Amino acid sequence: MVEKKFKITAETGIHARPATILVNEAIKYDCEIELKLDTKVINLKSIMGVMSLGIYSGEIIYIVCSGEDEVQAMNGLTDVFYEMKLGKEI
Repeated sequence: MVEKKFKITAETGIHARPATILVNEAIKYDCEIELKLDTKVINLKSIMGVMSLGIYSGEIIYIVCSGEDEVQAMNGLTDVFYEMKLGKEI
């Protein structure tokens, strides 16, 4: 299991476009990928799950990857966060 904590810094938070890009990155991997916000946990491979969270600027999220290609998945998702300027690792 690999876990990272991110603070969302994008002014608009994670809306439809970045959510879609994150989900598209997540589905490339075989491992389980969860996104946690407060007490809510969703499958990052589900666009409906991500959109249901309503992630705003300033919020803290956790991404947890578990499985065979967990490190590659986390690296890919971290790259998306920095390329899209969604947030920073804390």
